[in-house]
Amino acid sequence: MTTLFVTVGLPGAGKTTRARRLARDHHALRLTPDDWMIPLFGEPEAGGGRDVLEGRLLSLALDALRLGTNVVLDFGCWSRDERSAIRGLAESTGAVCRLVYVPVDEATQRARIAHRWSTAPEDTFPVSEADLARWRTQFEPPDEAELLGHGTDAPPAGWPGWAEWAADRWPSFP
Repeated sequence: MTTLFVTVGLPGAGKTTRARRLARDHHALRLTPDDWMIPLFGEPEAGGGRDVLEGRLLSLALDALRLGTNVVLDFGCWSRDERSAIRGLAESTGAVCRLVYVPVDEATQRARIAHRWSTAPEDTFPVSEADLARWRTQFEPPDEAELLGHGTDAPPAGWPGWAEWAADRWPSFP
């Protein structure tokens, strides 16, 4: 069965390293926004450009799943709603969605980000202590039931389905 692997975690957790391994081991297409943002825009967010890019990559992932290609979506997926939307969309193609949570403690996260910046600044972006603190408050770690794939949450109130929610979250998602 075709599988969508979704990496979940904060910057510096090791998501992209895990995503590369998953892509190799499962003959999967790996879609990582960070691989595109710096070459295209020279920065990680680009005034909302990241959300636009993620919407296009999500659409490409669903097309690949429909064609029978495994996909690794390396977004980070900080919110349960994002993960539920992606799971629901993947399941609508007949694929299985597997969350791959990569937790990281603060000291390891700081060390990895500092190492990345010192060894490959052209492939990364600066991260401040304020960024790290803010991101930790925004991140919603998945619980055991979510990691085991027990059902997909219903969309938030006011949304008829996950496709509509996703089109609002990722403006370029069709």
